[in-house]
Amino acid sequence: MSYSTNSKSGSAVFLFKSFLLDVFFGGYLAAIADRILYPNLIANVTSPDPTSVTFILYGTFAIIFAIVSAVFNFSLSAKILGKPLLGWRNSVAQNIAWIIGITSIIAGWVISKISPVDFFSSQGLGAAKRLFGALLTPNLGIFDAALFAIIETIYIALIATLIALPFSFVLSFLSARNLMKNHPVTFAVYYVIRLITNVTRSIEPLIWAIIFSVWVGFGPFAGMLALMVHTVSSLTKQYSEQIEDVDTGAMEAIEATGAHPLQVIWFAVVPQIMIPFLSFTIYRWDINVRMATIIGMIGGGGIGSLLIQYSGLAKWHEVGLIVFMIALVVWVMDYVSAKVREALV
Repeated sequence: MSYSTNSKSGSAVFLFKSFLLDVFFGGYLAAIADRILYPNLIANVTSPDPTSVTFILYGTFAIIFAIVSAVFNFSLSAKILGKPLLGWRNSVAQNIAWIIGITSIIAGWVISKISPVDFFSSQGLGAAKRLFGALLTPNLGIFDAALFAIIETIYIALIATLIALPFSFVLSFLSARNLMKNHPVTFAVYYVIRLITNVTRSIEPLIWAIIFSVWVGFGPFAGMLALMVHTVSSLTKQYSEQIEDVDTGAMEAIEATGAHPLQVIWFAVVPQIMIPFLSFTIYRWDINVRMATIIGMIGGGGIGSLLIQYSGLAKWHEVGLIVFMIALVVWVMDYVSAKVREALV
């Protein structure tokens, strides 16, 4: 169970990563076999705590799979991580990859409950015809309410973007590796901010909307806060990546004059990033308008709240008008933002 790397520490890290990845693959195959290929195989085991039995059996299979893969040196994880495998070991690793890929497709088909028969059944097609017929004949009687709701949606996205801008701008410099790597304290700050922004960005705006709906109550304020938090983390990542790609020549030239680090950032970095920052910001507002529609459906205010209200009552003519207005606004926003970004480049 030995892998050739540049150092003992590097070899240990490689082994650890490879083993963990093989444990994941083993657990994944066990879960597919239990839940898809042989449904309820483990659930039928007589035990006061079936969940514990499932966890133990999955874990045991995963660890055995990882150990066998490492001992016989046909680890798929090692191959993925860059270790060359020769002869039959390479064939075994490739076959394992094929098994994982094929079973994933089968599992996806089963879990998704794909049914072409239901999709093309006469009953289903008839329902679709009635639905689209209603959607294509919108009820203009709610135009005033829908217009106000779509304006509210646009402003929710606008305010969320504007409030997020200063936070994103400052945090982007603190999470740019090339600016923070020269001192242990700044490097620690870099890692902390990166961790926080990665976590907050991984939580979708829908989840943030639920959190803030409980916190401040249902309405546009909750929707704005949800978009703002996600916008800060997303723009911080985009901004910081742009800062890390700046030309270092200008920075070195200003540093050579004895300038303060803040002066180096202001005169060497900021001029190079302003246009991309503006482009990212405009694009983010475009995204927020779309997202504001979705989070409105779970209490975030705007046109989404109206949409979920009428769709819940099966008033499809009213839904048709709302869908048309959403599509129109999104199309206009997309067109305008694309033109502005083209002008900035």
